[in-house]
Amino acid sequence: FSLFFMAANVLEEDSMEQDIESPVTIHQPKLPKQAREDLPKNINKECAKRKIQRYVRKDGKCNVHHGNVRETYRYLTDIFTTLVDLKWRFNLLIFVMVYTVTWLFFGMIWWLIAYMRGDMDHIGDSTWTPCVSNLNGFVSAFLFSIETETTIGYGYRVITDKCPEGIILLLVQSVLGSIVNAFMVGCMFVKISQPKKRAETLVFSTNAVISMRDGKLCLMFRVGDLRNSHIVEASIRAKLIKSKQTKEGEFIPLNQTDINVGYYTGDDRLFLVSPLIISHEINQQSPFWEISKAQLPKEELEIVVILEGMVEATGMTCQARSSYITSEILWGYRFTPVLTLEDGFYEVDYNSFHETYETNTPVYSAKELAEMASQAELPLTWSVSSKLDQHAELETEEEEKNQEDQNERNGDVANLENESKV
Repeated sequence: FSLFFMAANVLEEDSMEQDIESPVTIHQPKLPKQAREDLPKNINKECAKRKIQRYVRKDGKCNVHHGNVRETYRYLTDIFTTLVDLKWRFNLLIFVMVYTVTWLFFGMIWWLIAYMRGDMDHIGDSTWTPCVSNLNGFVSAFLFSIETETTIGYGYRVITDKCPEGIILLLVQSVLGSIVNAFMVGCMFVKISQPKKRAETLVFSTNAVISMRDGKLCLMFRVGDLRNSHIVEASIRAKLIKSKQTKEGEFIPLNQTDINVGYYTGDDRLFLVSPLIISHEINQQSPFWEISKAQLPKEELEIVVILEGMVEATGMTCQARSSYITSEILWGYRFTPVLTLEDGFYEVDYNSFHETYETNTPVYSAKELAEMASQAELPLTWSVSSKLDQHAELETEEEEKNQEDQNERNGDVANLENESKV
């Protein structure tokens, strides 16, 4: 307890000095572990913010690492995709190593053939017919291997017709060299033309917002394309990543729930020429139905948005991703307009692409707003019906009174007539 009071006094003195001297934020002093554990929970929450681990980073890369994969042979069965997925430095290293090892391997075989035939002992002998002319060592054999595989053909070192084993080796190296060229050049071409590079010019707003639109509470975010060439057949999807526990007690980490961004109305298919605001109506089918402004910061959730489409220039499909955590969802804000009409064209100001402005928005959840609206309508309906019933009852009572008065009058007239007759 003494450590706790000392820590409290230190914090109080520092705060007083900080208020007087400068507006710099207060840094929590380094306390022993026991003192940190003895601090109240509310102080710990104020001093240290809870870090939320992302499932998908803002740049679209998935924050998931595969560990303890025992069936590594599956990567070798699809070696082409494995090489394409490697980083550029490893891909270039493998590219150079494959060609170098192939040239060295066949150069060694050419040198062995010349050595076993005795060509090395008859260098400069015009009466001797070697397997490869002008091959006088391993270096020249290595150069001849490069010329053979790359089909350069300088004309200085050539194979003769007196070497059948050399002719067979020439055929093998030519065929194998063509296979290596097709494989490695194809791998490099696919890696260079990967459509995910096109996704670098597809941008998402830094924050998502929640505000009213057409009288309904909506979750919105903005997407845009920086290039003049368009994304063909563009479509947008959104997923809610949140852990849940079923009624049977099963815990599902990072459960994925679909967020409707216009699937049934076709609004999820975009004509992405200028930046668009994607809207999700918070209704009874929405996972945000019971979330209010006060409850939103307490939720541990993440919204993953996925934009897909075909690149107009290549016809290949690309995908761009981003995500929003609770601290990046602004309640009661709207996006600043970025489209203006100029002289004969529309101009997009991307300086305002991520900007928002505050607007009047209820702090209640969509469920509470619906209940308030229903309660506001019920008294009106009840009062009208009750007034109609009361008016009907009054009319019936008046008719009964009129009937009784009429009967009494008829009785009095009858009695007067009888008396007159008597």
